[in-house]
Amino acid sequence: MPDHGYQYIAGGFRTGTAGETHDVINPADGSVVASTDLAGPRDVDVAVAAAKAAHAGWSRATPGERAAALNSLAAAMSERVEDYAQLETAQAGKPIKLTREFDVPGSIDNVSFYAGAARNLEGKAAAEYDGLHTSMLRRESIGVVGSIAPWNYPLQMAIWKVLPAIAAGNTIVLKPAEITPLTSLMLAEDCTRAGIPDGVVNVLTGAGRVVGEALLTHPDVRMTSFTGSTPVGMRVMELASKTVKRVHLELGGKAPFVVFDDADLEAAVQGAVAGSLINSGQDCTAATRAYVQRPLYDAFVAGVADVMRTVRLGDPKDPSTDLGPLVSLRQRDSVAGYVDRARGYGATIVVGGRVPGGELAKGAYYEPTLVTGVAQDAEIVQEELFGPVLVVLPFDTDDEGIALANDTPFGLAASAWTRDVVRSLRASREIQAGCVWINDHIPIVSDMPHGGYKASGFGKDMSQYSFDEYTQVKHVSIDITGDVRKDWHRTIFGDR
Repeated sequence: MPDHGYQYIAGGFRTGTAGETHDVINPADGSVVASTDLAGPRDVDVAVAAAKAAHAGWSRATPGERAAALNSLAAAMSERVEDYAQLETAQAGKPIKLTREFDVPGSIDNVSFYAGAARNLEGKAAAEYDGLHTSMLRRESIGVVGSIAPWNYPLQMAIWKVLPAIAAGNTIVLKPAEITPLTSLMLAEDCTRAGIPDGVVNVLTGAGRVVGEALLTHPDVRMTSFTGSTPVGMRVMELASKTVKRVHLELGGKAPFVVFDDADLEAAVQGAVAGSLINSGQDCTAATRAYVQRPLYDAFVAGVADVMRTVRLGDPKDPSTDLGPLVSLRQRDSVAGYVDRARGYGATIVVGGRVPGGELAKGAYYEPTLVTGVAQDAEIVQEELFGPVLVVLPFDTDDEGIALANDTPFGLAASAWTRDVVRSLRASREIQAGCVWINDHIPIVSDMPHGGYKASGFGKDMSQYSFDEYTQVKHVSIDITGDVRKDWHRTIFGDR
């Protein structure tokens, strides 16, 4: 980590001008990982100016040149895989096996994908649609992108923001969450090591209400991409509207996990535990509410309870740990509050529902939790709580199961479990979510889009489809007749 400042602007580290510091806390034990200076509005101006200056050259680099730089970035990151994994585990509390096997390699794969995608910006072929003009389409960069990333996947979310933006020829100022900024700064440093020009990628460590809002209202920022909660996303849209910015939002989720009565019960049980507990449940696509057709309901609840009891809480640096802490004591207490209130309105806590004692009590740990006996309109069913909690409800008919799956404001991801091809196709058609998995839950790949319906936002991360967010389409029309007087001119003056 840097010796002089935690702001990365124009290819180097600088000290923020807010006059404040923030301790990055290891949520496993409360120790200080780093004490960072914070950016202020003046730093936003400097970073945006650096990005604006770099845009002229970077946007005119050939697709091949941008692709070569991104391949070099993938190589630079690959040299520091273990450093990324250890730092991500320290700042976010993720089990080291998750950062080593998922977060870091998945991030590098995303870089490699965009290195190829940079050479394939698609548009319609040139043609004469009216017989008199050749029309062609240009995909052009937007300019300076101001992006705000969340704390749950600090490195991956930084990658999801930075890579499509710069692959398309934009430049970027990224604001990671101030509680987990460290791997984003490593990424910016590796961009410079890879030969990406100074000012193309800038990272500001600062508070959302200061740095984030300054980015959202800056007149030289032409687009913002935000990942976070739906209420904050609404605020982002409001602020961005003042300067008519393009907006890309990936917001909250409350993913349904629909188990039909012909499903492979053991597969569904295993999938439910993995899908609900990944990243300690701090995942907007995590399985949070399981709907199980009544013939399988009791066996499903018993099976999930048995598997959850085997999950190993512990030190996230230990390769045998399955579940680490939540990102902070504040987040742990928020999750605990949802479960405690559910007890108050009659829920059954089948497994968990407690802050563990002993050494783990020093950290932000919460036990894997299975909840039954609540109504569809309960807050624990309707609201995103972002923790290791799965709620299970029964249903009778297929119509009811799909209706319950759609009965929240969210629509980011979902899964359906069945051996019946007709049921699987119906679920994939009728469940209102940006991604519907069949007989699995949570897998993502760089090549396929990720984004939501309804209150889960709009626009796509990853895949070639993300370029629709980060480019603007220009129609170029070229007269091929050479005629001085066009036939349509008679509608303005003269006769045919």
